[in-house]
Amino acid sequence: MAETPRPEPRYGNRPTMKDVAARAGVGLKTVSRVVNGEPGVTPETEGRVREAIDALGFRRNDSARVLRKGRTATVGLVLEDLADPFYGQLSRAVEEVARAHGTLLINGSSAADPGREQELALTLCARRVDGLIVIPAGDDHRYLEPEMRAGVATVFADRPAGLIDADAVLSDGFGGARDGVAHLIAHGHRRIGFVGDRPRIHTAAERLRGYRAAMEDAGLPVDERWVASGSTEPERVTAALAAMLSGPEPVTALFAGNNRVTVTAVRVLAGRAGGGPPVALVGFDDVELGDVLGVTVIAQDPAALGRTAAELLFRRLDGAAEAPRRVVIGTRLVARGSGEVPPSSG
Repeated sequence: MAETPRPEPRYGNRPTMKDVAARAGVGLKTVSRVVNGEPGVTPETEGRVREAIDALGFRRNDSARVLRKGRTATVGLVLEDLADPFYGQLSRAVEEVARAHGTLLINGSSAADPGREQELALTLCARRVDGLIVIPAGDDHRYLEPEMRAGVATVFADRPAGLIDADAVLSDGFGGARDGVAHLIAHGHRRIGFVGDRPRIHTAAERLRGYRAAMEDAGLPVDERWVASGSTEPERVTAALAAMLSGPEPVTALFAGNNRVTVTAVRVLAGRAGGGPPVALVGFDDVELGDVLGVTVIAQDPAALGRTAAELLFRRLDGAAEAPRRVVIGTRLVARGSGEVPPSSG
């Protein structure tokens, strides 16, 4: 019984289509048609070409192919914080879509610094990426207009672009926050505190707007002492919570504007001196061990955000020329116990 021939060993340069054509006794165009899955080749000839490909160990040079088309087969992703699990899931989803399109993903973190965001985005453009996905740290993206005019497809995720028209894929921060606060109201709470990120950040502003809308829908006044927006550093959040939870009429429930605030709130509530009456808590965005700790959250879908942004980016790269789109991804309430605590009667 004859052995299956193994690929011939080659050293130095990789086998080329010319080598395949010579071995199969066909022209270069015929090899190109077989390699690229184009019609016009008889089954017998295709068989000879594929035998030559296997014997020589030929691999198509995708880099050269895309460069001939004026593309580099790379896309860039500018995140806020690579260490944040939310952005990890988003990045992984973008990478999966990019891989399916034969494209390499290059990413970097802005550390929530608008200057760093701009530096990263322009550096990626200088390296001739075909497209960009940007999670904005700043609110002025006119610096990208020349790059976009030059053909760099650009999609913004999690937050919209500032001062330019561009595709954006967002979570429903307004609707999610409104649902979370309505959940607390449905469990009897009337004094509900909101602790969120800096109000200049689009996501933070939308969640605060959702909080106010839920209170208004229920006919409840908002005491401005119940609202604290600013840095999500634990020290600031702890001080804001201490103020809301003290006094003759403390809040009985809290809505945390993002996962960093939620983590600090869980620690503050668990470590209150003298215990104190139970306080209900709903957080926007899930937290690690949230299911174990019983934390009720408004869950986003970072994978859907990343996947949708990447698919929209590749639609643009494939020539879609419609007006800039805004896609909103829904959120869902995950009830685990902390948001279902009734107000204390004491």
